[in-house]
Amino acid sequence: RRLLKVFQVKTHVSGPVPNSGLLVSNHLSYVDILALAALAPCQFVAKSEVRQWPVFGWFARLAGTIFVNRRKASQSARAADEISAALRQGALVVLFPEGTSSGGETVLPFKSSLLEPAARQTHALTAGLISYELADGDVSEEVCYWKDMTLVPHLVNLLSKQAIRASVGFTALRQGSTNRKELARQLHSEVLRLKEVFAL
Repeated sequence: RRLLKVFQVKTHVSGPVPNSGLLVSNHLSYVDILALAALAPCQFVAKSEVRQWPVFGWFARLAGTIFVNRRKASQSARAADEISAALRQGALVVLFPEGTSSGGETVLPFKSSLLEPAARQTHALTAGLISYELADGDVSEEVCYWKDMTLVPHLVNLLSKQAIRASVGFTALRQGSTNRKELARQLHSEVLRLKEVFAL
C-alpha cells in the first residue's frame, strides 16, 4: 500500500475480493502485483527472472513468491507442487497464466501447465481483470511493462506521473473443470467477460 502511494496509484475494486484459492488474472505490469497484494494477503507465481529485479525482486521474495523457470519442465513441476501445497494451506495464490505481460488490448491465451493443482483439487477459483487509466500519458507505453522495455527507465518514468487509476474486477468461477486445458479456457472466458463489462 505504501508503494502504491509512491506511484500515485488509486485502486477501484468491483466484485468480491477473494481470500483463498486460486486467482488468475490478466497481466499488464509489475504494478499488478502491488494492486493485488494491497487488497488481500496473497502468494504470487512469477517467472524466475523477477527474483533479480531491483525493488520488486526483493518484494517478491519477501512475499513468498513461487518462482518458475518456464524453460525447464522439471521446474514447472516443482512450482506446481508448491502451488498445490499453498492451496492446501488455505493461501490465496495469484497466477498470471498468459505467461507474459501485454499492452492490454487483448487477453492472451492462458497456459494450462500451472493450473494442474487447481484441476486436481477442490479450491475456490476466481478470475480477475486489471486495467489502468492515466491522465497524463499512454497506459500501454507507460504503465504496461512489456515488449523489450527496460525496468529502471520504465520505473523512473512511471514515478513522474501525476496519478494512475487501477481498476480491479473479480468474479468467482462456480464450477471448474478437472481438465487443466478446459479449466484454462473457462478462466480465460471469464476474464474476457470482465473485460467486456469494464468496457461498458
